[in-house]
Amino acid sequence: MAPKVPRVSFSNGLSVPIIGLGTWGSAPGEVTTAVKEAISSGYRHIDCARVYGNEPEVGAGIKAKLQDGTIKREDLFVTTKLWLTDAKKEYVVPALKGQLKSLGLTYVDLYLVHWPVNLRHGDEYFPKKADGSTDFGTDYDLVGVWRGMEEAVNEGLAKSIGLSNYNKRQVETILKNAKVKPVTNQNVPPYFSQKKLISFCKSNGLTLQLISPLGSPSRPVKGDSDPVLLEDPVVLELAKKYNKNAGQILIRYQVFDFKLSSEDLKKLEDLNRNFRYLFFPYINGHPEYPFNEEY
Repeated sequence: MAPKVPRVSFSNGLSVPIIGLGTWGSAPGEVTTAVKEAISSGYRHIDCARVYGNEPEVGAGIKAKLQDGTIKREDLFVTTKLWLTDAKKEYVVPALKGQLKSLGLTYVDLYLVHWPVNLRHGDEYFPKKADGSTDFGTDYDLVGVWRGMEEAVNEGLAKSIGLSNYNKRQVETILKNAKVKPVTNQNVPPYFSQKKLISFCKSNGLTLQLISPLGSPSRPVKGDSDPVLLEDPVVLELAKKYNKNAGQILIRYQVFDFKLSSEDLKKLEDLNRNFRYLFFPYINGHPEYPFNEEY
């Protein structure tokens, strides 16, 4: 029998498994198998996005496990994300409907605004102007995009909606104007603990989601001198101590059947280097680029 993954509740009462399968970066043809194997192993949270380019394969994996009786739809928590080229009120619902068609689903459990930034609307994921610079399209409306997200909830296309890569000011703007509150901000990478942002989000009822808990070793933008989380001496020391691998230590006791001492947890918390693995330089010229502020 597959292990049962613990869940936590969002502010709207919806419960979410505390570990999910990320589907970014998988080679074409591998995602369907990965999703099927993950579900068979006990995963009940699948995280995807339009820009990952593999939602049809994710959907095929989900469909296979629904058909063979491994799961029912209500057992599974599916997250996907609005891409930047659809970051305008009138594009949100049509975009999600297209993603649902690709996934073979009638709704997602969580729909996130992938970044608080827009790009020129169209079929290209990363549009550029004639001079080679990023084409951000027309003026961006942070609240307007959220109105489109709220429409997705009202139409039953998403059970909950949230944010990704938003800073404090941007979260505040949404909270002050929201009719449907965001349930999460997916924005806490390793080596960049962001305690102030975590405290702010928690105090306002947002659950924080950790992205790339293993350090995203295959990320597209990285330097030769970037720290490698899976090779960090502190992580390796704890892995040896507990007879686990580095990945298990990083995901640690919330999921696996072992606990770390308070002293060892403190060592992991102190790994912060104010180093951001995922900073997406392609959009750093946008006025709402989230990482130009303290938090």
